[in-house]
Amino acid sequence: MSKRKYFGTDGVRGEVGTAPITPDFIMQLGHATGRVLRAQAKPGKRPAVLIGKDTRISGYMLEAALEAGLSAAGVDTYLTGPLPTPAIAYLTRALRVQAGLVISASHNPFPDNGIKFFNAQGDKLSDEAELAIEAEIDKGLRCVSSGELGKAKRVNDAAGRYIEFCKRAFPADLSLRGLKIVVDCAHGAAYQVGPAVFHELGADVVSLGASPDGMNINKGVGATHPEYLSEMVVKHEADLGIALDGDADRLLMVDRNGKTYDGDQLVYIIASHRASKGELGGGVVGTQMTNYGLEQAFARRGMPFARAKVGDRYVLEVLREKNWLIGGENSGHILCLDRHSTGDAIIAALEVLRALVEGNASLAEAASDVTLLPQELINVRIDKASPWADKPAVKAVLAEWEAKLTGHGRILLRPSGTEPVVRVMVEAEDGAVAKAGAAAIAEAVAATASAVTA
Repeated sequence: MSKRKYFGTDGVRGEVGTAPITPDFIMQLGHATGRVLRAQAKPGKRPAVLIGKDTRISGYMLEAALEAGLSAAGVDTYLTGPLPTPAIAYLTRALRVQAGLVISASHNPFPDNGIKFFNAQGDKLSDEAELAIEAEIDKGLRCVSSGELGKAKRVNDAAGRYIEFCKRAFPADLSLRGLKIVVDCAHGAAYQVGPAVFHELGADVVSLGASPDGMNINKGVGATHPEYLSEMVVKHEADLGIALDGDADRLLMVDRNGKTYDGDQLVYIIASHRASKGELGGGVVGTQMTNYGLEQAFARRGMPFARAKVGDRYVLEVLREKNWLIGGENSGHILCLDRHSTGDAIIAALEVLRALVEGNASLAEAASDVTLLPQELINVRIDKASPWADKPAVKAVLAEWEAKLTGHGRILLRPSGTEPVVRVMVEAEDGAVAKAGAAAIAEAVAATASAVTA
């Protein structure tokens, strides 16, 4: 497989004004996407693309650039305005368009932005599709004739459609009445639809992070800053809190005492409740970063568990290979494939709430069977050309600590896909042991040629 030039693990992303997130490149990206779609279209059929965005001020500029590029390629566009990334995945299917594009940098700060892609089925693009788009970019922009230019139309009922889609994921015979829920929307894409979903299902909702100004997305709020939600849940004497990130595909939750529950714990609540009802659908997929304590908890319950590479697209790949339904990352990307084709924070929260309502349990009670192991992560900056993994000293210290941790923890040693660093992660039942192991392994890696501990 050829190496991708512009696409990362989830579309194209970077700082606005710096390549590739510039108006001219984004117009070329839209045009190239349109050219690929035109080549795949049936004769006489004009392709159409759905475009959504989060609340960053740069979204206006990038939306216009994308629309211009797609129009130049002879592709129609449907514009939704600010909506969660998973909403665009759903509406791409519902509206029968050929692709969905989301202008968002997810949990990143507001100076960043990017473009996420979905195919007609609401799935992330394949490597082959991304390479085809990149090949068209290199060919330059070739505008179709005036009579073939694409048109643009706004989808006025997009938010309402998505709200109803989310509500259908919650059992019709259940209600959230009697629950007081604080919903933190991170001043992001879900600032309107997020609180509405939980309110319309009966909850007493307190909204946070629902006043975007174009520059405050993820700033001190949302899933990247759950400490604010913790404070507000206690202040409002709520039953729990829900934290979304900027594009609402990542979820963390907080209990009435202000304790935060990460993606691993929430996946456990969802999967264990489904297993108790005979609805698990096989097993559960995590990633290389999934806490060993979660794996142990699943083992005690006899629930199959598998690990994928880091990234929700890889969790999805393994789920489909195994024909399983539930998977996720500790960062809060959670997939329930019988509810949606992609990770959706609102739907994942509804799955957790279903488990709590049907089980008559609190978050603390529902997650009580899983104990997360202390985790120590050290990044070692290193020359990418350095053969650190082959060094006898690295192999020796790795073998030593693997022997010490067998049955009591684990080691993850992997090069970053985006930075010149090696990530050294050690989990152990004793936090001091995790720190000592990570430090010893990091020191051995750093001692290799051209390496410096970061």
